[in-house]
Amino acid sequence: MARYRDLIIFQKADKLAYEIYKLTQSFPKNEMFGLTSQLRRAALSIPTNIVEGHARKSKKEFRQFINISLGSLAETEYLFNFSKRLGYHTDTSETEDLLNEVGRVLWSFYRSI
Repeated sequence: MARYRDLIIFQKADKLAYEIYKLTQSFPKNEMFGLTSQLRRAALSIPTNIVEGHARKSKKEFRQFINISLGSLAETEYLFNFSKRLGYHTDTSETEDLLNEVGRVLWSFYRSI
C-alpha cells in the first residue's frame, strides 16, 4: 500500500485542517478554549485518523479509522457553519468546497476498502 502522504484522502484532509487552522486565527480570543479549540481538534482529527488507520495491519481496522474521520468531518462541518452564523468568518466558499470534496473522497475510499 502507498505511504499515507501519497493518499489523496490524506492530502485533501491535511489541506482542510490547515485551512481551518488559518481561518480560526481570526476568531475572538474568548473562543480560544471553546469553539476555536473544538473546531481545530475536529479538523485535525480527520487526517490524523487516516494516518493512524493506514498504520494498522488490516483493511478492517483502516476502514474503522476512515469511519472515525467521516464523523470528525461531520463535526468540523457543523462547527464551521456554526462559527459562520456567529459572524466569525464570511469568505468561506473555498473552505466549503474543500469540506465537500473531503467528504466525497473519504466516503468513496470508505466504500472501496
